[in-house]
Amino acid sequence: MTLYETIFVRRAVRKYDMTPLDEKTLGEIRKWIDETQQLPGQNARFEIVSADKVKGTAAPHYIMCYCKPADAEYANVGYVIEKADLYMQSLGLGSLWLGMGNPKAKQDDFCIMLAFGKSDVPFRTGEQEFNRLPVCEISNKDNPIAQAARLAPSAMNTQPWKLDFADGGVTVRYFGRGVMKMILKTKMNQVDIGIVARHIVTALEHEGKSIQSVTPVTADKSLEIQIRYA
Repeated sequence: MTLYETIFVRRAVRKYDMTPLDEKTLGEIRKWIDETQQLPGQNARFEIVSADKVKGTAAPHYIMCYCKPADAEYANVGYVIEKADLYMQSLGLGSLWLGMGNPKAKQDDFCIMLAFGKSDVPFRTGEQEFNRLPVCEISNKDNPIAQAARLAPSAMNTQPWKLDFADGGVTVRYFGRGVMKMILKTKMNQVDIGIVARHIVTALEHEGKSIQSVTPVTADKSLEIQIRYA
């Protein structure tokens, strides 16, 4: 599957075969992460670790994400690692964002982790299996890009974003919903903004668009990501 095709069938996987992946596959995943361009001005670091490095382990491998405590930094982590998430699921592996997961060895710049490994949990058969808000509640336009964005994963499935399409661009803004908006806004929902931006970029590229820039902006104390394309 392509990354775009994976968007429509991916699943948050919570049950894994604990057999470690071979070194070749792990090396390819590591290379994929290293070659993914980070957002402008961001310099997060990422590490693949085994289950013995994580508290309450449920998968054989984890991508550990480290960054400074700032909204754009968190969004950058989501933007980079969601591409790895889609890549691994396109290979037939399972993966899961773990907002409440923690490494055994505490590090002050730890942000979030992604669990992954082999799994016999089936993919979704299509977008009808997703529990998501309708496009009209998250976007000012209904188009293939918004449809792909709609299916992005988010903490507690809060879908904390609004999409604003204009000529040659789309802006993703934080938009909290329900009682969880104040609890999750500090970090996890900012990671979500980066995740949905990755889905948008993936869909734009599938449509043959050339991405000119993907820029995080803090406006009125709220994060947005501005995506320009041609």
